[in-house]
Amino acid sequence: MDQPLHDDLKIENPPQTLRELVLEKMRGAILSGRFKSGERLVERTLCDQLGVSRSVVREVIRYLEAEGLVESMPNKGPMVARMDWDQARQIYDIRLLLEQSAAAACAAMADDATKASLRDAMAALDAAFLAQQPNRLFEATTHFYEVIFTAAGHHIAWEIVQRLNGRISRLRALTLATTDRHVSGPARMAWICQGILANDPAATADAVRDHLTEAASIARRLLQDTPEAP
Repeated sequence: MDQPLHDDLKIENPPQTLRELVLEKMRGAILSGRFKSGERLVERTLCDQLGVSRSVVREVIRYLEAEGLVESMPNKGPMVARMDWDQARQIYDIRLLLEQSAAAACAAMADDATKASLRDAMAALDAAFLAQQPNRLFEATTHFYEVIFTAAGHHIAWEIVQRLNGRISRLRALTLATTDRHVSGPARMAWICQGILANDPAATADAVRDHLTEAASIARRLLQDTPEAP
């Protein structure tokens, strides 16, 4: 006889593993600039700072290397990866191609369910921006784009974006920190959202282009002369 189902036994939000907690802390420290570009990541020091074993630290560093946030140098060991304008330019070029296509496709086919999900994602993004919580803002921004790519059916493109997400978040942290932006990042994304809600692919594609063009211009100014701004 089959075991009866009990909905009250279902675990809705599985607890994070120790590795996931340490990965979140380390990623946040790099994105916030606590660990500077080019700074060596000494395992013993990290073990003491985080209160975890060396095996956990090593595993987390491997994940951060895969995200492009850490690089290992001969005779120096792991360090926070440097980012220059050439790298940033390539990332913005890739984003423009993938995000314009996905957002326009999403606008063309967005139904009521997609629009509701997008409104929720935009509300979470606005709340994180107002609360001035960078990690929460990066997560909300990633989810906003996930809704767009998934609704558009651009699953392979989203896999590519996810592989770049560490570098994208780093650039986002860099450009969000500036005070001379003509229009805030969330405001630009709200225009993308409005284009999709209006089922207007052309306006949506234009909004994506304007958003990324301004962000790239800021990143270029900050990275042109130095590997990465402090």
